[in-house]
Amino acid sequence: MSVDESWSPSSWKSKSIAQDVEYPDPKHLAKVLGKLETLPPLVTPAEIERLRHQLGRVQKNEAFLLHAGDCAESFDACTHENISAKIGLILSFSLILIWGARLPVVRIGRIAGQYAKPRSSKTEKIGDREVLSFRGDNVNGLDPNDRTPDPERLLSAYFHSTATLNHVRSLLTSGFASLHHPRGWSLNHVRSPSLRKEFEHIVDGLSDALDFSRTIGVESGPSFEQGGGRGTVGEVDFYTSHEGLMLEYEQALTRAFPVPSAGAHTVPPRMASYNTSAHFLWIGDRTRQLTGAHVEYFRGIRNPIGVKVGPSMGCEELVRLLDIVDPLKEAGRVTLITRYGAGKIEEYLAGHIASVQQSGHPVVWICDPMHGNTETSASGLKTRHFGTIISELTACLRIHAACNSRLGGVSLEFTGELNEQGFSVTECVGGSMELSEEELGLRYQSFCDPRLNFEQSLDVAFLVSNYFKKERRGVKQTETEADVLYTELKGKPSA
Repeated sequence: MSVDESWSPSSWKSKSIAQDVEYPDPKHLAKVLGKLETLPPLVTPAEIERLRHQLGRVQKNEAFLLHAGDCAESFDACTHENISAKIGLILSFSLILIWGARLPVVRIGRIAGQYAKPRSSKTEKIGDREVLSFRGDNVNGLDPNDRTPDPERLLSAYFHSTATLNHVRSLLTSGFASLHHPRGWSLNHVRSPSLRKEFEHIVDGLSDALDFSRTIGVESGPSFEQGGGRGTVGEVDFYTSHEGLMLEYEQALTRAFPVPSAGAHTVPPRMASYNTSAHFLWIGDRTRQLTGAHVEYFRGIRNPIGVKVGPSMGCEELVRLLDIVDPLKEAGRVTLITRYGAGKIEEYLAGHIASVQQSGHPVVWICDPMHGNTETSASGLKTRHFGTIISELTACLRIHAACNSRLGGVSLEFTGELNEQGFSVTECVGGSMELSEEELGLRYQSFCDPRLNFEQSLDVAFLVSNYFKKERRGVKQTETEADVLYTELKGKPSA
């Protein structure tokens, strides 16, 4: 990627900025940012380049992208139990997809840095008080008495991200991701008999396949346990992501490195600016102004990036944005994350697809069926209906097929968090467990947006997996296909 000489990691400061945070003590902020600039990178250029390559495969329909995790992480949720459960859910989801679609899955977690929250207003009413809005743990506190932005929280975000990423890497290199024991990822947490049966069916088939591979000498088993290489069934690639909202933080973790090359080395080596806080960053729907600070920053970093695309995005505006952030039309560079809402996707998606096709920009299209479908329950809790989420997702699949395009992945807000009794959260209604509005308050733990729980997440995995399995087998899909698949999975366990 070639960036003109007008760009630098700090050139965004010359542009107007949306969602800015006003710190009361600029000197304190400068001191913290100076410290961040000296701390080690969280991710490496080699990892970032590997993700770019794999996203290029997604663009060519040779892989599927799973982008998933919390709406916003909290420092308190940085525990062994929560991280392990989240990674287990991502592994379970991807295994179900692989089994049905027979495609490799690129796994990007909303994890190890997703601490900031965009807000529609700088202030909010809590009781009779008007206080600064909660902007996420890396800015201020959820407690109404702790709303003053504190630069020290940026350092806390870095170290909590480091701890999270360190634990994720240790899990994935110690056999946790091994296909020899996938039941340990999630079955202990799933109470839906139908889901347990479906997952057991996949695991049994996988066990037979691994036994056969060992018999003919293709796969020798989990050799990492004897100190050898982990092998293809014992390890996975896993990447981190967050919304690139806090540009001071992102700039402080932007470093110049030689671009890794698998072929002939250039002399001198080609240098590029990598954001080392995460492998993948995205621009939100509130910060994608063409002449704004966020687009200016994103156009110059080497990382693959995402762009949220919603009803307010015009077709011409979308193409102009792609021209700015990907002028050379490079494979694996841009992922478009669509989030219209079930009631608006028919109006907008086909036009956006046609405009991008005409522009010649190579992109990964993924569906975020969560953000456009948030509503308020009768009790005042933010929630999402599983049926509405599935409606947008299946419409997305159908519209892409009709436009000679292809949905390359999904972006979901889900969680593996459990309470002390081992029960999943209750934040979205519906799914095979038939969670009702009256049950939302049982274990509503999110301080941001409502998330799918274990059972609901696996519901989505089976629906997508079955869609691609039937496509792979040449079975004609209908507009009511999702309803049929959903009915097949429905059960009535207690919440």
